[in-house]
Amino acid sequence: MDLIIPTISQGLLWSLLAIGVFITFRVLDIADLTVEGSFPLGAATAAAGLLAGWHPLTAIAVAAIAGMLSGVVTGFLCTKLRIPALLAGILTMIALYSVNLHVMGKANLSLLQVDTVFNIYGAGNISQGNMILLVGFIFVLLTGIVCYWFFGTEIGAAIRATGCNQHMIRANGINTDVTIILGLVISNALVAVSGALVAQANGFADVGMGVGTIVIGLASVIIGEVLFGTRSFKNCLVSVILGSLVYRAVIAIVLQMGMPPNDLKLFTAILVAIALSMPLFQGKLKKRKVTG
Repeated sequence: MDLIIPTISQGLLWSLLAIGVFITFRVLDIADLTVEGSFPLGAATAAAGLLAGWHPLTAIAVAAIAGMLSGVVTGFLCTKLRIPALLAGILTMIALYSVNLHVMGKANLSLLQVDTVFNIYGAGNISQGNMILLVGFIFVLLTGIVCYWFFGTEIGAAIRATGCNQHMIRANGINTDVTIILGLVISNALVAVSGALVAQANGFADVGMGVGTIVIGLASVIIGEVLFGTRSFKNCLVSVILGSLVYRAVIAIVLQMGMPPNDLKLFTAILVAIALSMPLFQGKLKKRKVTG
């Protein structure tokens, strides 16, 4: 239990990042690297707000707004200036590094001596680990319900259609620039909220904590799709959340087996590469069965 509860708790907090990556990578069909800047932006904004005396929920809300603004910047570069989406995300990510330093005032901030969303309510009755699990579950449940409802609305369906076929949706009179920007705004808002929650759970915010987050998000998305399927949009959301839990479980297991923490990024990259290549291997196995 000492390993299971922290693993599930971290998996839930990081699943918000995974949902954000899913929205851009699968729904919009855009490889958005803004997340490597918006994740620490959410952490930095929440940490600076908590140290300034803000309520933890207010700090999370402001972090979400900051994430939205980063999505607007990437969307503007991509749609109005016609900069390729990948390069637009890289430009925003680089700019956010300096922004995060200005928000925090230094490279890292400690949150050990301030109230967070995990200890301000019921701290005397529930342990810190169980509180992280409970709060993470509530945030993920609400996010999943709202995303499922929103992407079933007319504007949500337009965003999904934009990722499927921009020419078709544009021919139906939909402004694809608006849908792309809106999708990036929602994605980076979720990523920033994830950063704010992870910072409060870990007790610090660091300007470099966003390095490799895009790979972590992709790992959660791909693992979830491979293991749990993509039969419907609801199934996709559940798969992404479960994929994040599985990814965290795999990381916890390999660390328990003695893998050096410095090798985690390499391990994650290899894991994502294997997961991405699974459809190819599955196709070859089916061909062999047919020919055999």
